[in-house]
Amino acid sequence: MSFHPENIDTFQEIFEENKTHIRAPIGCSLLELYQDNKNPEVFFTYSYWNDDEDLEAYRNSALFTNVWAQTKVLFNNRPLAWSVHKKVSLP
Repeated sequence: MSFHPENIDTFQEIFEENKTHIRAPIGCSLLELYQDNKNPEVFFTYSYWNDDEDLEAYRNSALFTNVWAQTKVLFNNRPLAWSVHKKVSLP
C-alpha cells in the first residue's frame, strides 16, 4: 500500500486502533506491519491465516469493510495484495 505523505500518520493510527481486532478472528495466527526502508510512503501488512476460508470470512466481515473504507481513501496508488502458500520456513 502506498500513501500520500500527509496520510501516513492517519493510516498508522487506523492500524494501531484496529490491529488487535484484525488479529483476533479464528484462523489468523499472525499480523505484521512493515514500512519500506527507502520509501516511507509504502507499507505492507502480512497476515497468516490457517486456511482460505478463514481469510475469506475476514474479508467479508464488517471489520474489514470498515477498516478498508477508512484506509483506501488515503492511498496515492493502487494497492496490491497476494495470497501465498508457505513453502519453506526456517526458525
